[in-house]
Amino acid sequence: MIFVLVISLLLLFLLGVPVAISLGISSSLALLVAGDIPLLALAQRAFVSLDSFPLLAIPLFILAGALMEYGGISQRLINLANAITGHVSGGLAIVTVVTTMFFAAISGSSVAATAALGAILVPAMIKRGYEKGVAGGVQAISGTLGIIIPPSIPLILYGTAVGASIGDLFVAGMVPGIIIGIGLIVTVYILAKKRNYTKESKKSAKEIWKAFVDAIPALIMPVIILGGIYSGIFTATEAAGVAVAYAFIVSVLLYRTITKENIKEILTAASLTTSTLMLILATAGLFSWILTIENIPQQVASFITSISDNPMVFLGIVVLLLLLVGMFMETNAAIIILAPILVPVAIELGISPVHFGIVMIVTLAIGMVTPPLGLNLFVVSKIANIRIDHLTRSLIPFYIAILICLLAITFIPGLTMSVVEWMK
Repeated sequence: MIFVLVISLLLLFLLGVPVAISLGISSSLALLVAGDIPLLALAQRAFVSLDSFPLLAIPLFILAGALMEYGGISQRLINLANAITGHVSGGLAIVTVVTTMFFAAISGSSVAATAALGAILVPAMIKRGYEKGVAGGVQAISGTLGIIIPPSIPLILYGTAVGASIGDLFVAGMVPGIIIGIGLIVTVYILAKKRNYTKESKKSAKEIWKAFVDAIPALIMPVIILGGIYSGIFTATEAAGVAVAYAFIVSVLLYRTITKENIKEILTAASLTTSTLMLILATAGLFSWILTIENIPQQVASFITSISDNPMVFLGIVVLLLLLVGMFMETNAAIIILAPILVPVAIELGISPVHFGIVMIVTLAIGMVTPPLGLNLFVVSKIANIRIDHLTRSLIPFYIAILICLLAITFIPGLTMSVVEWMK
């Protein structure tokens, strides 16, 4: 059964079949081979995988992100970041990193952050003399922060899959997100100094204040979301509903950038993204269920602990595994499939599931910018009109920076857990 499951899945991936359909077909074939499980279980397990209150946060955060994108929030965040950091060497590239960090605290999606901001910032960087590869690379790798800095859709998926506190995961993701952001800014600064990139003009205190006031409604949103969760006012799912209401009020009544005509486009875009993701979750949940009834998690645990029962060695093995998986598998599907297998081993070795979740998300986020499946690379290559291989070569300095940050986050648990413990 497992042989058919794994081999059919790999073959379907090689044939280029979409992830959700590949997971569904391979799971169906495995059940047919087993013979003693009715095919009705396909529909039942797919439904059970989606029958979760925390998962309701996903379509709501997606809708909130779409409202923010159409509502002109991204441009106001860019203006604020430009006013603060634009005059530094490599100013516009630093603006890209800083703005993406702001946007990540709103959207919860890597691709959404890359597409929404890249359409504005990548052409602007190219116009100011940045090579296409560098301009696209900065935006692509900054986009990974979209699933690390809370609210993060993959963090919600992870928490749901393993029963970890989504609130604790959100808090734990803040410091790693800031660390990676600083690492990327330092890399940009070094490259800019070396290649003598153009600086933006320094803004006056009055201009900085104006940009800040204009962006206040956008900056308040993550405060409301995280503040509400940790003050106990509402859950992560309820926070997503509040985010939708807030984004709608700000975009329609305050900024007045969304019209009746835009509403249909926003709902259509959010629905398409949600339906695609939910189909992956349904089939990935079925796939994960088959692995569970065949005791694969226990076998994997036994194999890894037979190599070493040192938590640091285990984390190193997991990072290498996830870096490889991230190159070939969509992030959300990888979480649903692998988290239930790996987390029990981590807990057995004394590793906090919250810390392990952050390590898992950060590692898989790198897969968003590594070929052949790096979604951010495809988005940016179209915007910058550059080939994937050229874009990947330009990313080498940023790969080094983000890997150094990953190692620090992985092997220094205090970077993630200290804030969680302080908040309790």
